[in-house]
Amino acid sequence: LCKKYLAIYVKRLVWNADNESNADNESNADNESNADNANFLYLCNMESTRQQKISRLIQKDLGIIFQQESRNLFEGALITVTKVQVSKDLAIAKVHLSLFITTDKQVLLEKIRHHGREVRHHLALRVHNQLRVMPELQFFLDDSLDYIENIDNLLK
Repeated sequence: LCKKYLAIYVKRLVWNADNESNADNESNADNESNADNANFLYLCNMESTRQQKISRLIQKDLGIIFQQESRNLFEGALITVTKVQVSKDLAIAKVHLSLFITTDKQVLLEKIRHHGREVRHHLALRVHNQLRVMPELQFFLDDSLDYIENIDNLLK
């Protein structure tokens, strides 16, 4: 799919380069080529509607599961599901987590990975009517909030 759009994008660039003759048209062509470039990147990184729906469903239900189970399994830590990416074949879900109220985030992430099968089972019980096959869950630490805080501190 991306190769098809790449070919269209290259043809547009060649066509614009051949047909532009004066400076006014060149400035307009630059604006158009930037817009084409943005559209090209958007089309290649686009998820299907089904992937987006499943991502939202998993994110919502995992948030509820972590809210209920964090008292028992994860020593009361606050776990937020920031992003879920589902593979095209819907077999793998990459779950990005933000961890709060904990001293060591890596230890907590390993504990979450250790209890991954149990979390997947709880999720499967919640979404069994919407999904035929439950994707494998892969947990990752989302450090975007720490990165933003670091930049804010540097700017002060």
